[in-house]
Amino acid sequence: MDTQELRDEISRLVREYSRRQHRSNRSGDDSDRAEFIPGKTPVPYAGRVFDEDEVEAAVGSVLDFWLTLGPEGERLERGLAEFLGVRNSLLVNSGSSANLVAMSALTSPKLPKQRRVMPGDEVITVAAGFPTTVAPIIQCGATAVFIDADPVTGNPKCHQLEDAYCSGKTKAVMMAHALGNPFDLKTTLEFCRQHDLWLIEDNCDALGCRYTLSGATQYTGSWGDLSTQSFYPPHHLTMGEGGAVNVVKQAALKVIVESFRDWGRDCWCASGKDNTCNKRFGWQLGELPQGYDHKYIYSHLGYNLKPLDIQAAIGTRQLEKLPRFIEARKSNWQKLRKGLADFEDLLEFSLPTHATSWNPDGDFSWDSSGCRTDCSWFGFKISVKPQAGFTRTQLAKHLDEHLIGNRMLFGGNLLRQPAFTTLRRENPSSIRVVGDLAGADRIMNDTLFIGTYPGLSQEMIDYTISTIADFCRG
Repeated sequence: MDTQELRDEISRLVREYSRRQHRSNRSGDDSDRAEFIPGKTPVPYAGRVFDEDEVEAAVGSVLDFWLTLGPEGERLERGLAEFLGVRNSLLVNSGSSANLVAMSALTSPKLPKQRRVMPGDEVITVAAGFPTTVAPIIQCGATAVFIDADPVTGNPKCHQLEDAYCSGKTKAVMMAHALGNPFDLKTTLEFCRQHDLWLIEDNCDALGCRYTLSGATQYTGSWGDLSTQSFYPPHHLTMGEGGAVNVVKQAALKVIVESFRDWGRDCWCASGKDNTCNKRFGWQLGELPQGYDHKYIYSHLGYNLKPLDIQAAIGTRQLEKLPRFIEARKSNWQKLRKGLADFEDLLEFSLPTHATSWNPDGDFSWDSSGCRTDCSWFGFKISVKPQAGFTRTQLAKHLDEHLIGNRMLFGGNLLRQPAFTTLRRENPSSIRVVGDLAGADRIMNDTLFIGTYPGLSQEMIDYTISTIADFCRG
């Protein structure tokens, strides 16, 4: 048996093993998925959805033993950029690292001085959400300026952007599309263009969302200057750990993002390649001698945040399935919304940005902006109304008791978190707050979300609906 025959046999056995071993990780509509037993089988809020394709790809990459980011990484970066319609996508080892690299890129001395984010400059963000959307702002020495969140959409109240603006100090806006629901890009883009500000879209929970503005429909993550993705298992596709920074249009940003990801180096040669600029020994930068090896010149205080090629091999197979995953998330959200429609007097459900109401046929009524959102839902958001007679925590405990996964909207009002209360006390100049953040407090106190991910079967969704209905009636 030659090596190719041996490899083919390994692949055959790997696929057979995966089919037998990982039945619970198949998509919800897969007939080979493991049986669901109500009350005994957990209903996760999210999770890995894969089959033998991803397992075979991972093992194949190990057999090739490239290990560091290489051919599979290039394939995934190219495929993701083509999907989103952006100039470049650069893989990193997590969504949090993606946010750190994207924010760090705006501090580069290679940028025009008037646009560069310097220590003490301000970056506008939103109070409710995940902490690593905000942490890089402060880690880079800027002041994080918090606006409130809308309890219905989960997104920033973008009409507060002007209130947050400080002439000469505000340099950027960095906000997330909450739970797969695009924030108001129309208002945000108009604000950023008026004041010549950078926009970083944290697209980690929103891969596959679309936004329509002035008749043009684009994926979220393709509207700002930079955007970020996470490929942690609960997200729209997974590499185990992993993420990406998307460079929307400006070629100069690619070199800067790559530099911060790759130790801060000035060289743009791919791993394993030398002298792509044909002047490896022809540079003189900083106070280094003329001709110092360009592969060892560093223009930024960077990091090493690349993932492995094995992870990228998994990601390329996931990307092929992304359109199906997106449609499953939309369908699962609609099933939950329809199944829980009788409890609108007790529970408040999310609405897409620019929608004014959900209709029983699954359509939405829209505001007069002319904008539309098409959500690739990360989760199904539920807020308990004041008159419900029970609390969010009581509902969450009931779901836990019935093995139905649920989560808070991440950190709730981040300003209430221990890290941020300490920061406000010890370094008050690192944070500025606009308004009373009543919406973020409402999300913190009354809101949770359950799953919409593609691994949910119809039986799981029916069980979830009946469990919530029994609790509300009780």
